[in-house]
Amino acid sequence: MVPVSWYIGLGAILFMIGVSGVLLRKNIIIMLMGIELMLNSVNINLVAFSYYLNDIRGQIFAVFTITIAAAEVAVALGILISLVRNRGVFDVDKIDTMKG
Repeated sequence: MVPVSWYIGLGAILFMIGVSGVLLRKNIIIMLMGIELMLNSVNINLVAFSYYLNDIRGQIFAVFTITIAAAEVAVALGILISLVRNRGVFDVDKIDTMKG
C-alpha cells in the first residue's frame, strides 16, 4: 500500500504548479487550467484521506468539487468567448473594464 504522505506530496506539487500557472501567466486559458489543477490536487488529497480513514465522505465531496469545477469552467469559457468576440484579446492585462 502506498503511504498517504506520497498522495499529500503529489497534491502539494500539483497545487504549486497550479498556483504558479495562475500567478505567473497572463493568458486566461492557462489561468483556468491552473485553477483546475489546484482543484484536482485537492481532490487527490480528499480521496486519499477518505481511503486511509475508511470514510466515504471525502470521495463524495470530491465528486461535488468536480461538479462545481465543471460549472466554473463552463461560465468562464462563456465569458472568455464573449471577450474574444468583442475585444479580440486573451491577455488579462488588456482587459481593464467590465462594461458591456
